[in-house]
Amino acid sequence: MTVTERARTGAAGAGERAAGSRNRIAEIDAIAESAVRAGRAAQELALKQGEFELALHLGLISAEDSPGGRPRIRREEIDRLRATEGFPETLRAKVRTAGTAESAELLGISPGRFTGLARIGCVSPVAFYLNRYRAVVWIYLVDELSAFAAKEPELLTGRSPVGMRALLEAGTDRRARNWRSRRSDRLLRRTQDPWIRAAVQASALDPVQLAEVVDDPYERAYLALVRPDPVFGRQGSVSGREAMGHLMLADDPDEILWRKVNLGLELERARESRPAPRPGHDPAFRPVTERPQVAAPAAGCGSARPAAGRRLLDRVGLGGRRSRDH
Repeated sequence: MTVTERARTGAAGAGERAAGSRNRIAEIDAIAESAVRAGRAAQELALKQGEFELALHLGLISAEDSPGGRPRIRREEIDRLRATEGFPETLRAKVRTAGTAESAELLGISPGRFTGLARIGCVSPVAFYLNRYRAVVWIYLVDELSAFAAKEPELLTGRSPVGMRALLEAGTDRRARNWRSRRSDRLLRRTQDPWIRAAVQASALDPVQLAEVVDDPYERAYLALVRPDPVFGRQGSVSGREAMGHLMLADDPDEILWRKVNLGLELERARESRPAPRPGHDPAFRPVTERPQVAAPAAGCGSARPAAGRRLLDRVGLGGRRSRDH
């Protein structure tokens, strides 16, 4: 390539980056003109701040990204919700929550029995907060409590089943695990970007466990960059962030293995989509050209890719099982 050709190529690249920047600015301006801030949207929807954030988290309200990471709500979405029958009571009922004592009262059982049901996973928390002693207080959706009472009335009266007692005596507590699972499922439903999906799975692993699956430091850095915020739209206190960080991590060998396997699968799809950025790459203005998508094999016996599967098993520490099982 001649000097002149290199100069033309550089000028073309600069033009593409400038055009990309202008397009992004125009997109942000369009969102700002047609949407309102979260605080204003909460007022118009007759929701308290906590109720509004929970509604966003549950997907009851659609939000748009904006500069600074704070959500904006389109006017059309606010009008849609305000036009629903029974507004605002129906919307507020969907985000009504209760702590342990209130949940037990609603179900007509003791707080101790309710805690036992939650620990073995009969009911799953939707969120938590820290009390003045910095202890985690789990909260539950009232709608889900009502559904559980209608589906499993026998668990609310009489002697607890033998299996339930055995689990509790063994120290079983699935509340944090179920909260992580619910949170991950909601975040995965919000995006089809393979790197963000991989980042959601990676968020449940500590640095050592993550490195066992993702050995490339640039890929680990990219996963950290695109990882969804722990709290949607609000940073929270230092103690809250510490508690969130602790609760985010898988703490059971079975869950850790499950997260590693899912991360490995999402990571392979992400790599097929595009490579992680390297030093000198500016993802905001110069997106990496996506690799050609490989068509999924037809369903049926032998449709999985053996080589890819063995690489995944090796990464999560199960590569040696194949030779032992055959």
